[in-house]
Amino acid sequence: MRLRVEEILKEQVKTKYWLYIRLGLSYQNFNKIVNNQTTGIKFQTLQSLCEILNCTPNDLFVFEENEKPLG
Repeated sequence: MRLRVEEILKEQVKTKYWLYIRLGLSYQNFNKIVNNQTTGIKFQTLQSLCEILNCTPNDLFVFEENEKPLG
């Protein structure tokens, strides 16, 4: 499973910087989320992403069957 943040930003013609400013996370945490390098996400962050990007959690995530487990 991975986040589709970059794809959604491209669809909405918005930049990562635009999202970073609105989301209010540290750059390190933001970068991990956008680049799918995180093993978890807080519900508050998920809610904020959905509100800022005007989408649902279903829009944010995609399941990839051939994915290797993290760790």
